Parts: sequence; C-alpha cells; structure tokens
Amino acid sequence: MTDETLQQGPIHAVHVELGATFAPFGGWEMPVQYAGTVAEHTAVRTTVGVFDVSHLGKATVRGAGAAAFVNAALTNDLGRVGPGKAQYTLCCTEQGGVIDDLIAYYVSDDEIFLVPNAANTAAVVAELRKAAPEGITITDEHREYAVFAVQGPKSAEVLAALGLPTDMEYMAFADAEWDGRPVRVCRTGYTGEHGYELLPRWADAEAVFRALAAQVEAAGGQPAGLGARDTLRTEMGYPLHGHELSPEISPVQARAGWAVGWKKPEFWGKAALEQEKSAGPRRILLGLKALDRGVLRQGQTVLRGEEAVGETTSGTFSPSLKVGIALALLNTDAGLEPGDEVVVDVRGRRLRAEVVRPPFVTPHTS
Repeated sequence: MTDETLQQGPIHAVHVELGATFAPFGGWEMPVQYAGTVAEHTAVRTTVGVFDVSHLGKATVRGAGAAAFVNAALTNDLGRVGPGKAQYTLCCTEQGGVIDDLIAYYVSDDEIFLVPNAANTAAVVAELRKAAPEGITITDEHREYAVFAVQGPKSAEVLAALGLPTDMEYMAFADAEWDGRPVRVCRTGYTGEHGYELLPRWADAEAVFRALAAQVEAAGGQPAGLGARDTLRTEMGYPLHGHELSPEISPVQARAGWAVGWKKPEFWGKAALEQEKSAGPRRILLGLKALDRGVLRQGQTVLRGEEAVGETTSGTFSPSLKVGIALALLNTDAGLEPGDEVVVDVRGRRLRAEVVRPPFVTPHTS
C-alpha cells in the first residue's frame, strides 16, 4: 500500500503537532513514537500513557437474537458474560485458522459491538453478513468512533479527573459522557497494565484526546505510539494478528484456547479446532529470552543444535528486562520446555536464548 492510499485517523494533525513519527500499519498512517519508544513504554509501566488506536475497526450487530447469532459464530462463549461486559474472542475459518481476534462488547441480547483489527474489519463484517439470518444487521462503523487507550498505574486518576467512570471490573464497560459528549469506557487494554479504552464519536475525538493528554501529562505520563504498544504487548505475550494468529496459525497453536468456548454447541471452526486439540498441535507458542546480547525479530529460525525446531513470530528489545525477547512457534515433537536453551539464527549469528512461558513481566491488569 502506497503512502497516498494510507488512511488517517481523526486526530492526525494533533500527532503532527506533538512531533510524532509515522509508519503504515494495517492500511493506516499511525504514530510510532513521540518522545521515544523506551520512554513511552516506561511511562505506561510506571505512570500512565495515552494511545490513539482509532485505526481499530468498529462494527455493530443488531437485531432480535444478535448475541445468540454472534455466539454461534465467534469462538468465545458470550454466555459467560452479559450486558455491560466485554470479551476477547476469535473469528475463525472452518479449517480452524484465525480471520481475526477482536473484542465483543455485550450491549444487550439484541446488540453486540465489535472491535476488530484495522486490516481485518472488512473480512469480519463480510463473514458475519454472509451468515446473518433475516432480521440481523451488521453495520461497519469504522469511522464512526475513535479509540483511545489510557494505560498505566495512574490511568484511573486520569479518567477520574475528567469525571469518567473508573470503578469497574476488568473487561466491563460503561456508557458515559464528558463535556456533553458520549464516551464508552471499557476496562481493557493491550499492555498488561491497569487501563481503559475509550470510544468517543469520531467528530469528538480531538477534544477528548486533548483533554486526556493534558491529564496524562499532569500525572507525569505522556502520549505513546505503536512502538511502545508493541514492546508492551510482546512483554505480556499477547498475540498480534499476522504474527501469532493468522489463517495458518490456530488458537490451539497460539495458546489461545482459553478464548474458545469448547462446550458451546457451535462456532466457526469448531470441528477442526476440536480435532487439533485432541490430536495435539504440531507446534505451540512459547517465549524466548535472549542469553546473549542482541535483538530478536520476527521470522528467525530457532535451532537446537543443528536442528531447526521453530520460528520467531514477534521479537523486540524488552525495555523492562533490558534483553531481547521473542514469541516463537516451536515444534511440539522437539519436546522443548521452559528453561531449555536454544539458539536463534540472527542474520547468520547464533544467539543463545532460554525458552520461557509468557508473560515475560508480571501483569497488573486487575
């Protein structure tokens, strides 16, 4: 995709004003960093940061029995939650691959609000529309709402200063107002820290973001870009579609079986995933922590001795641990366990790494 065709979010001019550097992501021109990835990462872990993730998709499923329809399509069990709760779930192919991972907001039995990944929104909407019975409508609302993530130990302090709700359980949400503007507030995030995601209307995005950024600065935090978002989520072992999940990488392989309602009578890909779970996957997602100096990246071969036993799916330098870390799909027949040592081929150099079970750092989401 060329720069001319990249989409821009509702507050692109604000990011320019803040001195952001940009890069393409999921078809959108996104802020990668402002003060620097390590500083922004550290702010989220120690104080608070605010991210603009308005590139994320938004879609609403409406009609009598909307929740039941979505529950029969997506993997997780909406029967475990109810109105006012959100749930991480997967949209799978009949072969068990992952079209997308997304958050489902349970508004009511007749309304489910979905937040897919930017590049996969059209595919998710198309699959749902194709399967929807009469009376169920799926509306693509990608440019109807912005999404801002306020993450870190002082995130509740930031929202409270604006009169927004903070006292809710993890994965719960509430519809509120700020300065007469409607804002949906959810106790979710992609960083492993206590945090919230806010969905104001697209037209209200700039006013809401400026108010959030002012309170974040007052709390000793700062705006954060996709660079910090990636280092934070990698430290937590959270999957990124196209890396740890894809049409070729199932939730069983990605250790995302916890997001599958195995006891549900139906969901897309159920038979294939049950078969894979029963037989055991041929590869499984684990973490790697570098024992030598060097940064791990996606697509590097993992070896034990001279035998290739897997491939990295994501890799970065961990600002928290001060070492290289990676997520990797490792062949199950290699029998690797946490604590085992492997080597990673980093452009012809062999870098020693320890196999670990993510997360790499302790989460503080509750």
